[in-house]
Amino acid sequence: MTRGNQRELARAKNAKKNTDKGKKGDDGLSAAARKLRDAERMQEKQKKADGGAKPPSPSKE
Repeated sequence: MTRGNQRELARAKNAKKNTDKGKKGDDGLSAAARKLRDAERMQEKQKKADGGAKPPSPSKE
């Protein structure tokens, strides 16, 4: 019954894969707190990106 063994191994592998996914997204924050945290991180990234860029050229008006 090699086939049955393959099924058991596949089930075990799939169960392990699914348990690893749950740990990644669960940080214990509410949706609002997560949104605020992410917004702050994005602002920091934007400031860092803008700091390395050259200043904009004067507009032709």
